[in-house]
Amino acid sequence: MSLKTIALRIGQAVLVIWATFTLSFILLAALPGDAVATRYDNPNLGLNAEQLAAIREVYGADEPILSRYFSALGGFLTGDFGFSVATGTAVSEMLADALPSTLALAVFAFLVGVVLAFVVAIVSTFGPFSWLRSFFRSLPSVMVSLPTFWIGIILIQIFSFGLGWVPVIGASDAQSLILPVITLAIFVAAPLAQVLLRSIDEVMDMSFVQVVRAKGASGAWLLWRNVLRNALLPALTMAGLTFGELVGGSVVTEAVFARHGIGALTVDAVANRDTSVLLAIVVLAAAVFVLINLIVDLLYPVLDVRLREREHETASSSATAATTADTTATNEKKVQA
Repeated sequence: MSLKTIALRIGQAVLVIWATFTLSFILLAALPGDAVATRYDNPNLGLNAEQLAAIREVYGADEPILSRYFSALGGFLTGDFGFSVATGTAVSEMLADALPSTLALAVFAFLVGVVLAFVVAIVSTFGPFSWLRSFFRSLPSVMVSLPTFWIGIILIQIFSFGLGWVPVIGASDAQSLILPVITLAIFVAAPLAQVLLRSIDEVMDMSFVQVVRAKGASGAWLLWRNVLRNALLPALTMAGLTFGELVGGSVVTEAVFARHGIGALTVDAVANRDTSVLLAIVVLAAAVFVLINLIVDLLYPVLDVRLREREHETASSSATAATTADTTATNEKKVQA
């Protein structure tokens, strides 16, 4: 991939993040009411008019919307996300406190989900019995239809209240990850297994696979040497999209399992109308989503030989066209001379 293409992709990613920030700021600013007044204009707090005015000045509550926009944009560019209206804590500190928990959950759920998707896809295609292949082939459709909150509640009822394997109260860090990871792993595995199955079926129908199979190649040989290598690229795109969704989309799962992460922070911010926190969370989720998909986009030519060859042919054609144009121009000048 050329440097020009990489720069174009990065520019598009920055544009998407900026558009997300701008649209989110406008929507949050359009919400009715005054969050600062709701939080601090309370007789029980004993604040006088001067103190209230000072607080409103800190939050920029009385500034024009355009001034607030550029102030917030400048703060985001320098890592200053403002302060929470509800607690007065710096938003950056709140994110730094909540993000590790969400990232740990997202990473482990993603890894388990990828393994589960591969197991389902491989057994569905190369399973020893037809009934087993049919059963595993039907699993992705079932998993897609299950809401994550319902899966979480069922897992808690069975493994915490029923069997007592995972404690509800006083669980260690590792124990507290087990059920949320399984819940989100199903969310990851379902669409990924569907894409893998579709890709594997398409590759299995290709002529070169039929030739290799006619020569007596085993299922394992076909899988590792021919099928997976050609079926992974569509799954890579789906995996990138899914992981990007995990960081910002684990709100329900973290709420079900009472985990302190970005999800819980989002719920509290919505309840308190804490626009500074909400804006930071939305932009953070968008940045992670865009970054993951940018990495996937840049990896495509590395993993797919056909794309590399196509880009090389395009570059060669452009160079040839430029050389031809220069030669033609030179010849015309000679003729004119």
